[in-house]
Amino acid sequence: MRDALEQMTMTELVRLQEDLARTLNARFGKTLALAFTDIVGSTPYFARFGDQAGRRMQQRHLDLLARAVLTTGGRIVDTAGDGAFTCFPSVDRACLAMVEVMRLTAEDNQSTTHEHALKLRAGVHSGKVLTDGASVAGDAVNVASRIASSADAAQLRLSGSAFSELPSRERSRCKSLGAVTMKGLGEPMALYAFEWMEGPGFPDELMVLETGDLHALPSKELVRIGRLREHEGKPANDIVLELADTVLGRAISRWHLELRRGPGELRLRTVTDKPTELNGAPLRLGEEVALVAGAQVRLGNAVTLLFRYNKSFVGTPSGRFRALLDEDDEERTHALPLRGKRKD
Repeated sequence: MRDALEQMTMTELVRLQEDLARTLNARFGKTLALAFTDIVGSTPYFARFGDQAGRRMQQRHLDLLARAVLTTGGRIVDTAGDGAFTCFPSVDRACLAMVEVMRLTAEDNQSTTHEHALKLRAGVHSGKVLTDGASVAGDAVNVASRIASSADAAQLRLSGSAFSELPSRERSRCKSLGAVTMKGLGEPMALYAFEWMEGPGFPDELMVLETGDLHALPSKELVRIGRLREHEGKPANDIVLELADTVLGRAISRWHLELRRGPGELRLRTVTDKPTELNGAPLRLGEEVALVAGAQVRLGNAVTLLFRYNKSFVGTPSGRFRALLDEDDEERTHALPLRGKRKD
């Protein structure tokens, strides 16, 4: 083969190269949903707690991911350090798996302290790759990795192509992030955040009743609320309550509330000794209570926050996705010839 190549002219080699590219694409080219997950903050965690603790955290990530992927028709392609690469036959199944691993992680974190909590982020992209059923290669893989790396902790981000392939009932769960610049990709890319933590009864915004100001609740496991914007050069709160009325503003502590998301619930915790009431009932410093849409929280006897639910979608993330996939599977089954069922 090498001797034959050495005898070819440049024109013949170029033509051969084109023929090989066409053959590769014809035999191994396939459009797949590609997903990446990785651990947020692993470097400082290793530095603080050591290699053994860091390795245990990496294993928690992989064990939870394996559970999530098992029932969604996907597979783990590669794992390296803090990250994992998975692929799926469709975007809805990829999102189902990513939602499930996020849910399992939030559940698993309930039995650990905050400093040892596993924080994952994920990205999903749909694109053409070359695959022989084992390895998966192509520029789309790099794009999926960059999308995951751009996400915040506990956030699932989708590319525009992935978003467009979602069923219309699930697109309402996505919020446009606009054009995002990602390292190594050159041009900015339109991305979407899949708000997997939301659902009926979960507030997604708060209103300051005295001013009418609205603040969207970030899709994070831990949301801090207070009047302080920065502390030692870093953001102090996720939601900063700044009021034009300085008297009302002083009723809010620099750090006043924390919202913590868990499996199927959203909990509020006070982090100040200033007067704080939930629906008229006083809360003690450090007290933690369940928070639902419609709740009113009074700060310092002066400012009232109304927590509202403003999304159009309904149902729990995993429940709605599974129902949707079951419907799709049923439709495919009825469309098949009577001689047998198709295997996904």
